[in-house]
Amino acid sequence: MTEIERPLPPFDADEHTTLAGWLEFHRATLAMKCEGLDDAQAATASVPPSGFTLTGLVQHMAEVERNWFRRVFAGEQAPPIFDPEADPDGPDGGFDLAPDATLAAALATWRSEADRARELCAGRPLTDTGRFMGQDVSLRWIYVHMIEEYARHNGHADLLRERIDGVTGV
Repeated sequence: MTEIERPLPPFDADEHTTLAGWLEFHRATLAMKCEGLDDAQAATASVPPSGFTLTGLVQHMAEVERNWFRRVFAGEQAPPIFDPEADPDGPDGGFDLAPDATLAAALATWRSEADRARELCAGRPLTDTGRFMGQDVSLRWIYVHMIEEYARHNGHADLLRERIDGVTGV
């Protein structure tokens, strides 16, 4: 049984609460996919020919959280975390693992970025905007994009985890 509590999104709530609820659901799903794995398992590219690993996916989602909530929405100058040489305006990285990368460190960084995102969004209307590619982008759009990003990558995580140890359906 998992020790991670995955919050069920509300069935009948306002739009902001619903979107934030779905984002939290998907964040918890990613954490559950990683639960109980050691560093070697989480660094295993288990679905050839893809080089995706669970540690790499967690690192990537930390970069995605940082990009959309800190850089785009809040306008912070937040450099890339896992590839300091990367262009902060370029594609979200994080998939590549440093030789000393650990799942625990990746999860801690990801959780920190998600916590910062929650702080930045607290009490903000969905119509508040940040800037992306020279255009305004609403918090509503960012929430929807983040839900889509997590849903897609949680599917990848499910395949990776099933190939590592047979765990599915979490």
